[in-house]
Amino acid sequence: MQGVEAKFTVNGKPVSVTTDPNRSVLEILREDLQLTGTKYGCGEGACGACTVLVDGKPKFSCSTLLSEVVGKKIVSIEGLASGETLHPVQQAFLDEGAYQCGYCTAGMIMGAVALLEKNRKPSDEQIARGMNGHICRCGTYSKIVAAVRKAAEAMPQATEAKS
Repeated sequence: MQGVEAKFTVNGKPVSVTTDPNRSVLEILREDLQLTGTKYGCGEGACGACTVLVDGKPKFSCSTLLSEVVGKKIVSIEGLASGETLHPVQQAFLDEGAYQCGYCTAGMIMGAVALLEKNRKPSDEQIARGMNGHICRCGTYSKIVAAVRKAAEAMPQATEAKS
C-alpha cells in the first residue's frame, strides 16, 4: 500500500508521518518516533502493556491503527513527567514498588492515569475494574492497587498546583 501523510499530536508535539495508514500506533511510536517506553506485549490488545492515551482515553496501541488517530492527541509514558518531576501515578508506582520485571509498568501507569482522570477517589473494587485488561505476569497486583490509591491521594494536589 502506498503511504499517506498522517498528522496528529504526540506528547504535546505535532507529528506528521507518511506511511501505511494500517500500521499500528505502537509501530509508529516505537519505530518511527523512537518512543520505546510503550511496550509490545501480546500484539492483539489483550495484555495492556502497550496502553497510551488517545484524546484522554486509554487505547491499546498494538491494535489501534494509525488511521484512527489522525488529528488526535496521543500521550505515551514519555509524555507524563514534567521535566524531572514524575507524574503522581509514576511516583506512586515507584514509591510502592508496583513493578517487578517492569514490562507491564508503562501500560499499567497509563491505564491508572486514565482511571484517575475519570474517578479521583476510586474504591479498590473500582481500581480492579478500571485496571482490568492490564496483565502483570509477575503478579504485583496488590502493589499496583496500593500505587493507584496513593496516586489518587496525590493527584488533586498536583492538579491544583498546575492551576
